[in-house]
Amino acid sequence: MTAPASPPNPSPPKPSTAKPSTPKPRAPKLTIDPQVVREARRLASQAGQPIVEMARAHTTVSVERAVLRLAGLSGADADGMPLVNHLVDAVRAQTGLEHGVALPAWDALVSGGYPDLAALAGAAAAGQVSLRIPAGADADAARTAAGHALAGGFARIDANRAKRQEMIDQTAEPRKPWMYLIVATGDIYEDIPQAQAAAREGADVVAVIRSTGQSLLDYVPEGATREGFAGTYATQENFRLMRAALDDVSRELGRYVRLTNYASGLCMPEIASLAGLERLDMMLNDSMYGIIFRDINPRRTLIDQRFSRQIHARAGIIINTGEDNYLTTADPVDSAHTVIVSQLLNEFFAKEAGLADSQLGLGHAFEIGPDVPDSFLLELAHAQLVRELFPNAPLKYMPPTKHMTGNIFAGYLLDAFFNLAAVMTEQEILLIGMMTEGIHTPFLSDRDLALENAHYVRSAAGRLGESFRPEPGGFIDRRANHVLAESVDLLRRICDDGLLNAIADGTFGITKRPADGGRGLEGVITKADGYFNPASDILDDSGRSHQVGVLAAATQSGAAQ
Repeated sequence: MTAPASPPNPSPPKPSTAKPSTPKPRAPKLTIDPQVVREARRLASQAGQPIVEMARAHTTVSVERAVLRLAGLSGADADGMPLVNHLVDAVRAQTGLEHGVALPAWDALVSGGYPDLAALAGAAAAGQVSLRIPAGADADAARTAAGHALAGGFARIDANRAKRQEMIDQTAEPRKPWMYLIVATGDIYEDIPQAQAAAREGADVVAVIRSTGQSLLDYVPEGATREGFAGTYATQENFRLMRAALDDVSRELGRYVRLTNYASGLCMPEIASLAGLERLDMMLNDSMYGIIFRDINPRRTLIDQRFSRQIHARAGIIINTGEDNYLTTADPVDSAHTVIVSQLLNEFFAKEAGLADSQLGLGHAFEIGPDVPDSFLLELAHAQLVRELFPNAPLKYMPPTKHMTGNIFAGYLLDAFFNLAAVMTEQEILLIGMMTEGIHTPFLSDRDLALENAHYVRSAAGRLGESFRPEPGGFIDRRANHVLAESVDLLRRICDDGLLNAIADGTFGITKRPADGGRGLEGVITKADGYFNPASDILDDSGRSHQVGVLAAATQSGAAQ
């Protein structure tokens, strides 16, 4: 018998042969001990490894739906339920998902006479499909067909990554820090002109915040949406429309405007996949945010985040993490070390999934109360510590929110101090603070004033970071070292007790989330022997290629030195 043709296993895009300009290394400004930093990273790796092993041993309904989306399946039934949900539900009901969705789905395609996945999913929605786990030559044929289908999806993601670089080359890379502005009306056709207006006023990154509660939906809505609640639904069509609009304004301005959305919640892997397919540039993708602030099951979230980050790594998408949110519920002085610990864990999970330093938009925030003595110095200590711990990461710095009282003049001043801290500590992604935070959804005029504030500080003091040198042994230096020491102590406790137990105990953001509680646990499935996921096969190969490349670069660098 002739062996089936091997499915293509596309490699990640090859880097340009042109020699890149080497960024000037940042000289340390704090007297932190490099050995302490190495120990912190070692502990983060030790604490995170059991989570990686858990993720490798499990799949989720959203991971399996993402496989179908990467193969091109879209559309919904008359009630708006996506076809990917129907097909995954049918597989789970008839064969279980322990072997993955791909084997039974492509077996049915190959042997059942269905013209495409959409026809198969439509039959599944009508209860008219019979599914099985194939064996032998039938299994080989299903694997080959699935591999070819997924190769097409990854080819589109790779082409989008190349297109992003082409757009940057045709326009220009904005000056850092990038000005990050939120747009959210609920209506994608209202969001578009607002986003373009924001870009014309100086925004470098436009974030279309999601409709309230979308993270709790176990499906991704279909099509362009015109009604949302304090945000706009994340859908593939909305992504496409906004990306096209920002491309238009990028060409108009001669400056590439990035688009971000949210790969979090119960559909994290699907939304990550759609972001790659529609060329988004950044995605909110934190390992613990959904657990703590949306009560999504910890196991579900941590399994989903690994697959999501593999997609982001392949697509060249920058992730933003959510440590800033801890300081809205916990004390920002007493709990500063929990931000550092979470960032170190996020870094470990991200790099294990294949992300590069340049894709790690690790989050932190300016949330110390203005009435706290030396509050600005404390903020500088925390921000500079983060900058030095992650010198090659495009950190995302978040503005004050919980101390915005409705006094817009005090709020505007507080935002100016935030902008000053950002340039002094050389942050790279700056979410623009709004003086009307907590009063109403910002008007265009509010956004304009906020951008004026940030642009003034960047223009007037943008090079201040070159000269900012905290006194060795002084207040800022001592505070940074104290926070780092607390971080190492906490990481040791997490290594002893386990990360899932630390989350259950309320270590991050003071909210307790047990490993067997929250939404979505029923969507977690233990993989059986013979589990098959063509997307994971491709992504794991991409990750191995990335790690080999990093090792080779490090070896060459060491030889040169």
